[in-house]
Amino acid sequence: MLPLKDLEEQLLHREEPRGPAAAVADGRKLLVLKQYRFHKKLELQLFSAPVTREGKFKNPLTPIDPLEAVLQTEDPDELRFYAAVSRFQNNPTAPAVPADFAALQTVWENAAGFTICVHDKDFSESIVAGSVKPITTGTGLHDLALLVAQTDGFYDIRPQLTLEGAAVDLRTVHLLYGYFLRQGDRLFLPQSLQLLKALRFFLQYPAGMRLRPDDFGAFQKTILAKLEEQLSVVYTYARPLPRAEGDALGLYTPPERLIYLSELGSYVLINPVMKYGDSEVPLRSRKAVYATGAKGELYQLQRDDDAETNFLAMLLQQHPHFGEQLGEGLPYFYLHRRRFLDEGWFLEAFDRWRSEGVGVLGFAALKGNKYNARRPEVSVRLRSGINWFNALIGVRYGKQKASLAQVQRAVRNRSKYVTLDDGSLGLLPEDWVRQFDAWFAAAEPEGEELQVPRAAFKTLRELFAEETWDDDVRRSVHLYESTLLRSGAIPGYALPEGLQATLRPYQQRGYDWLRFLDEQNLGGCLADDMGLGKTVQAIALLLAQREAGRDEPDLVVVPTSLLFNWEAELRRFAPGLRVGTLYGTTRVPLLKNMERYDVVLTTYGTLLTDRHWLEQQSFNIVLLDEAQQIKNPSSQRYEAVNRLKARVRFTLTGTPVENGTLDLYAQLSFSSPGLLGSPRAFRALFSVPIDQFKNSRRAAELQQRVAPFILRRTKAEVASELPEKTELVLHCPMGAGQRKAYDACEAEFRAFLEGSADEEVERNTLHVLRGLTRLRQICNSPLLLGGEHVGADASSKLDVLLEQLESIVPGHKVLVFSQFVSMLTLIKTALGQRGIGYAWLTGSTRDRGAAVKAFQEDASVRVFLISLKAGGTGLNLTEADYVFLVDPWWNPAVENQAIDRAYRIGQEKHVIATRLICPDTIEEKILQLQETKRSLSGELVKSDGAFVPSFSRSEWLQLLAH
Repeated sequence: MLPLKDLEEQLLHREEPRGPAAAVADGRKLLVLKQYRFHKKLELQLFSAPVTREGKFKNPLTPIDPLEAVLQTEDPDELRFYAAVSRFQNNPTAPAVPADFAALQTVWENAAGFTICVHDKDFSESIVAGSVKPITTGTGLHDLALLVAQTDGFYDIRPQLTLEGAAVDLRTVHLLYGYFLRQGDRLFLPQSLQLLKALRFFLQYPAGMRLRPDDFGAFQKTILAKLEEQLSVVYTYARPLPRAEGDALGLYTPPERLIYLSELGSYVLINPVMKYGDSEVPLRSRKAVYATGAKGELYQLQRDDDAETNFLAMLLQQHPHFGEQLGEGLPYFYLHRRRFLDEGWFLEAFDRWRSEGVGVLGFAALKGNKYNARRPEVSVRLRSGINWFNALIGVRYGKQKASLAQVQRAVRNRSKYVTLDDGSLGLLPEDWVRQFDAWFAAAEPEGEELQVPRAAFKTLRELFAEETWDDDVRRSVHLYESTLLRSGAIPGYALPEGLQATLRPYQQRGYDWLRFLDEQNLGGCLADDMGLGKTVQAIALLLAQREAGRDEPDLVVVPTSLLFNWEAELRRFAPGLRVGTLYGTTRVPLLKNMERYDVVLTTYGTLLTDRHWLEQQSFNIVLLDEAQQIKNPSSQRYEAVNRLKARVRFTLTGTPVENGTLDLYAQLSFSSPGLLGSPRAFRALFSVPIDQFKNSRRAAELQQRVAPFILRRTKAEVASELPEKTELVLHCPMGAGQRKAYDACEAEFRAFLEGSADEEVERNTLHVLRGLTRLRQICNSPLLLGGEHVGADASSKLDVLLEQLESIVPGHKVLVFSQFVSMLTLIKTALGQRGIGYAWLTGSTRDRGAAVKAFQEDASVRVFLISLKAGGTGLNLTEADYVFLVDPWWNPAVENQAIDRAYRIGQEKHVIATRLICPDTIEEKILQLQETKRSLSGELVKSDGAFVPSFSRSEWLQLLAH
């Protein structure tokens, strides 16, 4: 290892004390003014000097490097002082350089507390203790007055210098180092370069100058007028004119305040001016104001000191930089153009200037300036339309106008500026950006109007002050608030005379609600639980349209699986309606003659196919059943239904929300356009906070907004108005492939019957049983035939059942019965693919108790798949309140036993049992037999379900007849 001393030398840096710190400790700090040795330019030097007991300086003087001193201080004033001193070291420049003069003013403030001395070169060319002489710095060198007098036909211009309040003969002072005025042992620094230049001139001519009248005019215009901006020019022959006398002579008018805007490089100059009559006086000048009388006499008017002081005070309040600029001796203030224009500072400044009556000139001439200097003035007038509240919005910037489309573009692009009709840019303050953002989120622009949907009446008060509403708007909003927002306030309506149904009380209330919305041209969503009769309430509404004399047809859009049911229900409840079904290959005549029908039924698939035809038709009502079919706002179905033209729109659904709030948005944005705003706004305001972050406050806000336009009653809520159990039939029309398979099997079975004698049919009971079973299996699914090739695998029953289950299982438990275990297997596979939990019970299930317990107690198990034979007896399944019978059993008593698995002792819920039936099949015929000939259908089966050969051949053929 190297010796320790060597390591110390090589590794450690020894910090030496620096100049200023040592100087403060050992003596006085000196600022020495001197001339460069080879020319007369000013040089500044800093020293620390030890002092004697008598306070005199003594050698040696230690130089202080100002740049080193900068590193020793954190005081900003001292930093500026040392930087200013450094400009006058080894850097000789002409005395009139503005930057040097500004630095010298900083030095003169002496923030670092140096003793200011002058160098006596006669004592020594070098700076030593004996060659530096302390000197006193004076204050008050602000003005050099020029007195203009008329003498013997000439004009005399005589300088008058005042130092610290006392008049001084120019012959007793002189300039030192080109900058300072020396009077004895006192030094003065002129306030401005203009004052310095005038002093330099008149020190050469201390008695002044005399001009002939012919020369004086040009001299006055070219020189005196400009000197007046910074120096006092006094015309001694002008008589001071008191205010009152000036008013009497008509020579005095109240001053105007003006601001001239101009540019200097990257800066905007703000030059305040007072205008007295025809004379403009820079606010920060000493210029006197003169007026000429009727006989040519010259008067000096009094400047309005109070008005000028207030004007200056106002400007100083407008930017913190302006106060700092006061000390720079400039006649103007200045801001960087980016700060002046781009940051919108000028808008607030112009507001203040206009409110104070200050005129502004030169704004439009600023290079690259496209801005309008006014704030927007927005006018709003709200009037009532058929389906909308129309807000006429006017946006003006002085004489210029911004179109609503340009404002929307600016808000959408998050721009602070909007393009005006003359091409200039108007600033959109942040508060107006927020206001317009709220308007555009809640309304659609149409020309210069915003269309606010009537459904959004609750937000109308938030969007527009009531004083902007016309009388019709006020009446409509008050009506909606007094009915839709108050429980039980909807008026009652008489049912249509042609309705072939008796409505339960809750159904009557639903019909009243639909009628009220319809009368107000408002749509809505009827979202009752499945089985509560949404269809009959809707049919009552459609029938009321015809009895009210509506001319345009109503359009009802349904899933394909429900088309047959709607046809049947319309025939049953409203036989007087002219109903046309837009479906299949014979649609063209109906499309061309829709006006012949009261109600047009179609499917979602057909709507997409015929959308271009349907978009051209005007409908009275468009009603969507199972409206969750349009729950995706980006889907073709959603787009297609929203392009339909209708006076009013309604939706029916048992599950308004399946996966999230966007489901609700899609349905209500159809039935009540504009209620929930744009998809983007809805996602930001409701969907993300509620679905992702479970924000209860936003959920409550959404509920309050949609409450007037969605009516939902659960079975539990109307339980007192329901029978103990309700039995429904849901028709499941076959698709083409399934129908073809069924027709082929039916034809084969009919051929057997037609080709056999009565005795042969009675002997071949098993053959008859096989034929009937194959037909029933195809009604469920052709796949149930197993190895038999029928050329089809689609199942309308499976499709309908799954549609119903997906709607029901989020809030209910369901029993599904089938005679065929193979059908239950198909259902089980489909449930697994959809993530729906199920339990399973067939004749081969070993632990029946475990299956029952899972269904009764496990919340994730929503469906119980049960073979009819295994589940017909001995089960108590009170958790279920929906029952589906996939394939009708010949004996109604057996079906009733299955339904009673749910409706048993301990059941507190209303039970809805639904039979799935394929129309135009053996199932429909058996159902008809059950209803009309129960005694006969009872002869078909024994208690164990075997057929009894009691039907003749002709009776079997009649059963197969279409």
